Amino acid sequence: TDAQAEAHVTQSIQDQVVVMFALEWCEFCWAVRKLFARLGIPSRSVDLDAAAFHQQDMGTRVRAVLKALTGAPTIPQIWIGGTHIGGAMDLFDAFRSGQAQGLLAQAGIACDSQADIDPYDFLPKWLHPRKAA
Repeated sequence: TDAQAEAHVTQSIQDQVVVMFALEWCEFCWAVRKLFARLGIPSRSVDLDAAAFHQQDMGTRVRAVLKALTGAPTIPQIWIGGTHIGGAMDLFDAFRSGQAQGLLAQAGIACDSQADIDPYDFLPKWLHPRKAA
């Protein structure tokens, strides 16, 4: 295990109610950022390809910890109130089902619950979104 990278992941999740491990260039990460901004949800994006993460190859090391922790190699990986949600599509499904709003409420985070939006509308236009169940 990589104690330094593990500590960074743990501290990031504890320091912010809504945290996303992301890449600056990732369109799925952009979609999540747009959703959070639209709903007024304060969040922290830990951009693993940012210059600070190039030192000691920390971005790659953190990604390895995330994969071991979640079982998913994909980015973004999102937590709300310490609960792992998953990636962008998992988050969007959690908003559709109301799970995300419940976790936000439990954590004391207000969001624009009256917004009549479909989270999948924030995805890149080249991607065909999932149909609602």
